[in-house]
Amino acid sequence: MERDTIAELEIDAAGKLHVVPSTLAFQYIYREAMEVHWDEARRSLHSPKHREWSYARWFQQILAAAREQNCELMIAANTKWLNIDSGIKAEFLQVAGNGA
Repeated sequence: MERDTIAELEIDAAGKLHVVPSTLAFQYIYREAMEVHWDEARRSLHSPKHREWSYARWFQQILAAAREQNCELMIAANTKWLNIDSGIKAEFLQVAGNGA
């Protein structure tokens, strides 16, 4: 299984969670049928617009979809956090299983 760090995490103005891998691309993530999509322009995996699931649950879903593509995404000390409050960040770190 490949590993890649997460360069950036962002909740955009539309309420979508974006996870930007440092090096890898996931053009075929739609094949996993997990409602996770690839935005080529932003080079990010993203959730649909926020609805009944929490952001932490969508983060978990994005990580699971990446694993289905044979890649483990990990938060790093230099991961950028954009428009994510400290409570959600703490939830993401718990989901990721690290305290970076």
